[in-house]
Amino acid sequence: MITRRTLVASAALAATVKPALLGGTPVRTKRWPTWPVTNQVEEQEILGALRSGRWGRGTGKLVERFEEAYATLTGTKHCLAVANGTSALITSLNALGIGAGDEVIVPPYTFIATINSVLLQHALPVFVDTDRETFQIDASKVEAAITPETRALLPVHMGGASFDVGKMLEISRRRNIPLIEDAAQAHLGEWRNRKVGSYGLAGCFSFQASKNLNSGEGGAIISSDEAFIEKCFTFHNNGRSRKVMTASFTYQSTGANLRLTEFQAAILTAQMTRLEEQSRRREMNAAYLTSQLSGIAGMTPQKLYPGCTRNAWHLYMFRYQPEAFAGLTRERFIAAMRAEGIPVSSGYSPLNREPFLENVLNSRGFRRIYGEKRLAQWREKNQTPQNDQLCQEALWLTQTMLLDTREGMDQIVEAVRKVQKAAGPLTQAA
Repeated sequence: MITRRTLVASAALAATVKPALLGGTPVRTKRWPTWPVTNQVEEQEILGALRSGRWGRGTGKLVERFEEAYATLTGTKHCLAVANGTSALITSLNALGIGAGDEVIVPPYTFIATINSVLLQHALPVFVDTDRETFQIDASKVEAAITPETRALLPVHMGGASFDVGKMLEISRRRNIPLIEDAAQAHLGEWRNRKVGSYGLAGCFSFQASKNLNSGEGGAIISSDEAFIEKCFTFHNNGRSRKVMTASFTYQSTGANLRLTEFQAAILTAQMTRLEEQSRRREMNAAYLTSQLSGIAGMTPQKLYPGCTRNAWHLYMFRYQPEAFAGLTRERFIAAMRAEGIPVSSGYSPLNREPFLENVLNSRGFRRIYGEKRLAQWREKNQTPQNDQLCQEALWLTQTMLLDTREGMDQIVEAVRKVQKAAGPLTQAA
């Protein structure tokens, strides 16, 4: 016998299953954690810098204090703070003398700054395909991409997890090609219990507003090679070395003004006081998410290399298979998840196929340097099928979401299951 209570219960169950995109109730209405996290520590540091009247490198001491602390944190001998992560890359390539006619090995799955830093040297970025399971550069394919013109390896610790440092370092040493680690997203990340960025000749970090260590803008280069870091200092200081910075207008090389300010250093010093605790929270929530999502058909969390002993979790990345969701497209899945209060994004597009590259290669300067034949050969080799596929599958959650509670992680999983159950109607209504 069907009672009124049964009908009410059935209606309630239907309401909970009905996706928010089709008029149902969202899984989450609460706001996700805001970023950055600040308190009186930041206020005191900034006021100290303000009242000192010494706001720039050379007069104040806060930048140097931060550099010492970050070198200690990363286990390296030297740290140079710079204006931003892009500046860290540009400065490092300049210190290596990378220039016109040179080639630099890069991944196609990264932020554009990695590639821009190469192009600004009038060098050619040579793209090596992605390992889809890890979202990292496929180190097994690097050797085949090296030519006599290769002057640097510039892999990225994508999302906060490490690329295969062991293989990349072996290639670097055997071929005598400097390894520069783009660790912009990997603060506190580790490979075999040692901080990433400390393995190659240098590691480059970003402190841009979205990063796990944040000063709005800012960056750093770490290295245990004193001669290299001094070249970096001179370049970032408009060609003036550390020795003559305030003594005279004497220049050792070309350069640019890429210095960090005392205010940014003050913020970074304050932000570092909670970096470890925040990182542990992200790790805990990411581990739980992976344990839950791995059990849902069509959800494949990012795989980590065995040597990755700590992921910074700047991004929680996973792959989506529409076959397990009644053919629901990734774009429709993202829309459905966002309607449920879960801001999922699709991540990067294939960077090696972006129109800006052709605009650069067709410029007068690049055609003059490389000639049509070499550029045609570059285009022919610019094939990254695994990365192309990854860019059709990838989904991201941001580091700020990983600072939420266990309940927040359960809501992410609940939303995925809810969308999967309603995948048929969602597909039909598209």
